Amino acid sequence: MTHTMPAAGAEPRLDADASQRPDVDASQRSTAELVKTASEQISRLVRDELRLAQAEIAEKGKHAGIGAGLFGAGGLVALYGVAALLTAVVLLLAYVMPAWLAAVIVGVLLLGVAGGLALVGRRQVRQVAPVVPEDVVRNVKADVAAVTEAVRERGTR
Repeated sequence: MTHTMPAAGAEPRLDADASQRPDVDASQRSTAELVKTASEQISRLVRDELRLAQAEIAEKGKHAGIGAGLFGAGGLVALYGVAALLTAVVLLLAYVMPAWLAAVIVGVLLLGVAGGLALVGRRQVRQVAPVVPEDVVRNVKADVAAVTEAVRERGTR
């Protein structure tokens, strides 16, 4: 590419070489020009796909962060509600047994529930699929297929 000096106040302009001019037929270009053009286009395609992957992952991360924050806030409010209900259960049981025994029974039951929930949660975490930018993977596969097909067609001429 050659640079031309811009007129005063004008934007600089790049002149395209023969490999990038639409008026030059692909059959008139040399193999070196075609390889150069393909290399530049593939590089641009890879950069664009990486930018798309980055944007897709950032968008998913943003939604996950907001969701996690809302879950945390809801969990904190629920914790206060559960604490109030557990206090009521201990006070209710204190009518029929000593208060310390009522508190121990409620505590043991809570630990059992917590253990069961932890086991179920661990099983769920093990089933998580890897986080993959699915649109980008699909696009890259399509791009590879298109390039492969173009190379095959070029080779049969």
